Amino acid sequence: MRILAVCVAILSFALFSVYCSKGNSSLSQDKTYFNLHDSVRYVGMQTCMQCHSGIHSSFLQTGMGKSLAKASKSKSSASFNHLDVVNDTATGYSYLPFWQGDSLVIKEFLLKGKDTLFQRNEIVSYIIGSGQHTNSHLLLDNGYLFQAPLTFYTQEKKWDLPPGFENGANSRFNRILGLECISCHNAYPSFVEGSENKYNQIPQGIDCERCHGPGEIHVRQKQNGIIVDTSKYIDFSIVNPAKLSIDKQFDLCQRCHLQGNAVLVNGKSFFDFKPGMNLHEVIEVYLPRYSDSKEKFIMASHADRLQQSECFIKMASKKGSNNELRPYKNALTCVSCHNPHVSVKDTDPKVFIQTCKNCHQKEHVNDCSASETERSLKENDCISCHMPVSSSIDIPHVSVHDHYIRKEVLSLKTEDASRVFLGLECINNKDNTSLNLAKAYLQQFEKFDKSNKVLLDSAKSNLLKSGGLKEDSLFSHWIQLFYLENNFQKVCDLSKEFGHSRLAFFTLLSKDFSNSDAWTAYRIAESYTQTGNTKAALLYYYIAQKLAPFYFEFSNKFGSSALLNGKTELAEAAFKRLTKENPLFVAGWSNLGYLKLLKADYQSAIYYSNKALQLDYSYIPARLNRAGGLYGLNQTNDLELELQKILDIDPGNEKAKLFLENL
Repeated sequence: MRILAVCVAILSFALFSVYCSKGNSSLSQDKTYFNLHDSVRYVGMQTCMQCHSGIHSSFLQTGMGKSLAKASKSKSSASFNHLDVVNDTATGYSYLPFWQGDSLVIKEFLLKGKDTLFQRNEIVSYIIGSGQHTNSHLLLDNGYLFQAPLTFYTQEKKWDLPPGFENGANSRFNRILGLECISCHNAYPSFVEGSENKYNQIPQGIDCERCHGPGEIHVRQKQNGIIVDTSKYIDFSIVNPAKLSIDKQFDLCQRCHLQGNAVLVNGKSFFDFKPGMNLHEVIEVYLPRYSDSKEKFIMASHADRLQQSECFIKMASKKGSNNELRPYKNALTCVSCHNPHVSVKDTDPKVFIQTCKNCHQKEHVNDCSASETERSLKENDCISCHMPVSSSIDIPHVSVHDHYIRKEVLSLKTEDASRVFLGLECINNKDNTSLNLAKAYLQQFEKFDKSNKVLLDSAKSNLLKSGGLKEDSLFSHWIQLFYLENNFQKVCDLSKEFGHSRLAFFTLLSKDFSNSDAWTAYRIAESYTQTGNTKAALLYYYIAQKLAPFYFEFSNKFGSSALLNGKTELAEAAFKRLTKENPLFVAGWSNLGYLKLLKADYQSAIYYSNKALQLDYSYIPARLNRAGGLYGLNQTNDLELELQKILDIDPGNEKAKLFLENL
């Protein structure tokens, strides 16, 4: 009854607020949307469809509506034939996509001449990407989500490696798809805390509530007969983006259309942003600026590029009442051109041109340097000149309109030695703190550019502005900095200064979606391992895997550390739990094989090594373990063949050479 009373009170207050607005749509009332509260639940797109079937049907045809779905022939935009083989010359692996009944399969194989050395088939669970530019492919195994090493590029109708898999960086079937990625490319999933990529449930496609906010209160009001005349009033039970101020409209769009270095505000997760909020309340997005950044851009940079345009700057600078930015109808925003409920493919190009004409009327026609004949041949298409189709620098085989609108458009140049890094810029918060800037530089180095040591210098400078080494709130950031500098002794010294007991029982305790404390413990553990203190390392590996029990790397390192400390049974339990939880984790199987080898259980050592090699033909630790098992069983011929395979893969492998010489 108490819960019911609270709900009635909320609804009554919502109704009171709506009808007391007297038609006032002042944008200063953004914050009164009732579905911004954490307690309001999402209801799902099927519920929205019951009242908004027309919009629902149209939206399903948009890029957002088609963002992710189960792998099926109707979802796929790709072509399939026996010639669709993609060869990764850096690793030697090749890939072939094909349908096996209703299942989409990716075959990975390794050839030596005409002989097939290795073959692995994986069934695709999901296709991500609307098909307007790409279809990429995801695997789901026991709830763990991975990206497959094959993408179809629809504009060129070409299969190739996905972005980030090229030039020797092919992670094969092991690239994890974490919350940051999925929370933009899809509706919010049910994420398993203590993991990096495990999900209880994955929706299919971006849904209504990503732009309108959770719908529980809205649905309940309509069921109770509370109807608002939205031609006169704002319905505060659900966010209508058209009623938001310019900055909050942009924050809604650039939550996902501003790819970059996303720094979470302390205590926030990628679930916490809702329409009607300021994005910087949850996330600050940083982009690296270079001397050629005006000419080069990444794929999901629409919001950043548009906000650099004179069209946007001049209109957005005009203030409305209460010093708020004007509604979108008086300025240029994303929805000036794009109807989120209608696919770009189904939109008449004249709609986009008309947006230009709305401001650039006939009296301004002489502003265009093209002759009347030239304009006529292009049907007065402003966009072809001022928003040309260009290639992004992060995704191959894809072209997209550059949303930086300008009179003189420079061509996209290739990489050259004169490109100079200028620094990181926070796109959505000009009042960012030194601490958040330090976090951004640390993340930029760790995630995107480990060759640029200047990033660490900048991180250190901003950390020093934020406080010293002894401040509790900065401890994890100093640890991260020293760890990324490979200054492992400094990490160990700082952890000793804080004290093992203090860190274990009072500091490294938090479980959150980012696993921040678990990562701090892991970095300390790795540093103790590097400096030879295996006992201290075991303590911090234990903390890391306890806080994040579903992240396989932490569990694997804990098992390995336990083995180094002579705790064989503890190590075996860790490896067995790991391989049961995530059967695709190669190192787990290999380490089980090594443990069995130490126990002189040679048959089991070979069995577990084979499990690893079924996933990765070239995994040297598993091959060495297998060789050890064969040696223990005195299978000399097979042993010699195994050692030769190791040397074929890694000609300089000293262990295999020594083993072979002793034979």
